[in-house]
Amino acid sequence: MIAALMVATLSANAQNEVGQWTLMPKAGINISTITGDGDQKSKVGFVGGAEFEVGIAEKFGLDFGILYSMEGCKYPANKVVNGASGNVNFNFDYINIPILAQYYLAKGFAIKAGLQPGFNVRHKLSYDGESVNIKDLGWEAKSFNFAIPVGLSYEYKNFVLDVRYNIGLTKVIKDTDQGRSSAFAITLGYKIPLN
Repeated sequence: MIAALMVATLSANAQNEVGQWTLMPKAGINISTITGDGDQKSKVGFVGGAEFEVGIAEKFGLDFGILYSMEGCKYPANKVVNGASGNVNFNFDYINIPILAQYYLAKGFAIKAGLQPGFNVRHKLSYDGESVNIKDLGWEAKSFNFAIPVGLSYEYKNFVLDVRYNIGLTKVIKDTDQGRSSAFAITLGYKIPLN
């Protein structure tokens, strides 16, 4: 029983120091889709950038950053999407700005949630080896996307494995039934103390 209490006490130690700032370059993959008619499949894309963290309290930190995120979805070859067919891919790239509260449950292990505004920088549809702007198909991509990121992370010797799910709240295309973006992101980062 004493040993169990000692382990619990050790694991409750904070990972961050109050007032400590860190910079964390990070990169990984997105597994994303766009909610809709049910025929769409997930697509894999790159996500990467940098995040800052500041220790606010003994077990609490504030995390914010800027990430380039390749999102979208794909349809099977037998699906016709607005006249396009043959492995149709929607490609939406965003500059995302995650702002998250981070709580350390145990040494190195944190849960997080927050808000994430995003800005669309690319909106293409590819099929049969061709790539077109979705505007050429009569659609208009929304320039702003808003999501709620939730996730957890584990830190070991300044390396941080982060698993995050971004719940999209805004539709990605104006005036259509195309839905909201959702992305499951897995990244690996490295924390660099700044002070």
